[in-house]
Amino acid sequence: MKILKCPKCGSYGLSAGCKCGTTRISPKPQKYSPEDKYGKYRRKYKEMKEK
Repeated sequence: MKILKCPKCGSYGLSAGCKCGTTRISPKPQKYSPEDKYGKYRRKYKEMKEK
């Protein structure tokens, strides 16, 4: 079992479904890798999201 966090309301739980109707996701960040194959795409997405 893993603890999950709802991105919409911020509640934590063990089930994938939240009371607010969204699905919970893992609150842990991804592991760091010096050979980050998708870093370029994540940074580009982050820039687009901030605009």
